[in-house]
Amino acid sequence: MRTNLTLIFCLCDDFFKCFSAQIASRQLPGNMPINFKPSPRMSIPELMTILIAFHLSGYHDLKHFYVYVAHNWRKEFPGLVSYSRFVELIPCASIFLYGLLTSLRGEVTGKSFIDATGLAVCKNKRISGHKVFKNLAKRGKNTMGWFFGFKLHLVINEYGHILGFNLTPGNEDDRKSAEQVLKDIWGKVFADKGYISKKLFDSLLTKGIKLVTSRKSNMKPEIIALDESEMLGKRSLIESVFNVLKNSCRIEHSRHRSPRNFVVNLIGAMCAYMMRFVIGVDGSARIADQL
Repeated sequence: MRTNLTLIFCLCDDFFKCFSAQIASRQLPGNMPINFKPSPRMSIPELMTILIAFHLSGYHDLKHFYVYVAHNWRKEFPGLVSYSRFVELIPCASIFLYGLLTSLRGEVTGKSFIDATGLAVCKNKRISGHKVFKNLAKRGKNTMGWFFGFKLHLVINEYGHILGFNLTPGNEDDRKSAEQVLKDIWGKVFADKGYISKKLFDSLLTKGIKLVTSRKSNMKPEIIALDESEMLGKRSLIESVFNVLKNSCRIEHSRHRSPRNFVVNLIGAMCAYMMRFVIGVDGSARIADQL
């Protein structure tokens, strides 16, 4: 873990320097320079490193992981602040984590998978008293039953790399945000029966995207190409990605105390997931090339 921690920090620090330089070069003349140091003791790359390392650690909650960091990584983070202060600083890293996730984006290969999963923000029996996401989260239903929260719409390539995502209330139709998630995608996209729509199919086809879905039992059978049939059989790959995000990267829990930290947790988990493909290779060079 110590070697991985060094690689994670180097990647975050290199990205932060490139991203900050890009922002400074595009700033209007005469404006005051932007202060990217939220704390005199901790830097944004250190915040990013701890947040990403948490999602790779296997810990169930950030508080217990922070205790581990304070006891075992004090030399690596000499300016470590208290946990309450760290939670206050988390939103400062949001834009940089999002930029890092964009830089870690996978390559479009022409064969993609799209699906959505529910992210519950509280237990069903506590819905009536829930206040953190009031007027934001909605009740939705998936294969596991009813939940209160959001939907994460995800598109991946055939290697499991994240290509795009979108977050919507839990009651929104999967087809409604499909075009937004697929705006930078081309080729064939494989989906489940929830994406069947003639209007959506025709709209995506004009953009160079062929939507391939399985057929419902009450629909007329249709002859499809052999390679498309094989790729539909591999659609469980995106379910495996959701499983890793939820059970390994801890993308879902019911202890959020603010919407901003919920978004940071979401983006940090996806960064940690994509970091699995980067650790061990020259990831920092890849990010610098894309800026």
